[in-house]
Amino acid sequence: RAGSASEKVGQAAGRQSDLSATLSILLRRRYPDGAGSLLQLVSSYGHIDFTKASSLASSLNRLPKENAGMNTQFRAVFISDVHLGTKSCQAEHLLDFLNQVDTQTLYLVGDIFDLIEMRKRAYFNDVQQQVIRRILQLAQCGTKVVYIPGNHDAFFRQFCGQTLSGVSLEQQAIHTTADGRRFLVSHGDEFDQMVKVSPIMLAIGDKAHGLMLALNRYINKARRMLGLPYWSFAGYLKQHVSKAQEFITRFESAAIKTARNKKLDGYIGGHIHFARFQKQADVLYCNDGDWVEHCTALVEHDSGTLQLLHWSEQPCWLAEEPEHETLEATNPVIA
Repeated sequence: RAGSASEKVGQAAGRQSDLSATLSILLRRRYPDGAGSLLQLVSSYGHIDFTKASSLASSLNRLPKENAGMNTQFRAVFISDVHLGTKSCQAEHLLDFLNQVDTQTLYLVGDIFDLIEMRKRAYFNDVQQQVIRRILQLAQCGTKVVYIPGNHDAFFRQFCGQTLSGVSLEQQAIHTTADGRRFLVSHGDEFDQMVKVSPIMLAIGDKAHGLMLALNRYINKARRMLGLPYWSFAGYLKQHVSKAQEFITRFESAAIKTARNKKLDGYIGGHIHFARFQKQADVLYCNDGDWVEHCTALVEHDSGTLQLLHWSEQPCWLAEEPEHETLEATNPVIA
């Protein structure tokens, strides 16, 4: 029996190693401009020196003293839209967060890598590589890590149902909170075709969003030089442009309708880079935001309560799940 068990472990390790090697070859062929390095990190997992990640996070020393006591022990953490491989990724803030968080389950809710942008130009600096190493370290040390690919890292969807270096790849998931509620977890790009937005407007929106992110980088570079904390210019525009708010509301309603049709208590996702809770009747919508504009995460406490937090030079709690209805019933989908 002992021999049989060890054989199974060896076979599983072999399959995992084969998958890592296969992914590395495929990515090098499809993304020749350095993108294959992210799989090299995974395939060489056993040789990674994790002390680098810890020392780098310590050197950032970004937390002010008044936030040093902020609770970072959670039952579950949800992050999405990191867009590793691009200059817009706020990797330093994310690495600082991941090095201080203690969670039973970490959900990577899509667009962790931006393989679309990496086809044009890959930007993969040391801090971004340390983020990957930290995630792999969490998986190795007992954290359940679930990776749900999005539209920008859809390449990985063909491997859903398999495990890579301790990270489970899934198309979507059902998360059960400590108080027994069941949530559908997906990236959210599946709702694009349900929301009434023309392909032309989506294309224009993508270009405009890219410009906003570039401006966001320059503005915050200037703010750092002046000793000012991080501020999301792109997020400010989203909150003050009526068309953007209209799209967001339609997206939220579509997600809520999908969760209700599946007889679930709520939905958790990302995709639109807008962290928020919405409640419609008995269904709760949760968006964990992003790490290119807002640096936000959704967390579940041991009690089952959900909260949104922001993490940069001045970490803070953004919102708690609402007790009462916040979103009126609408008809956001195409009949």
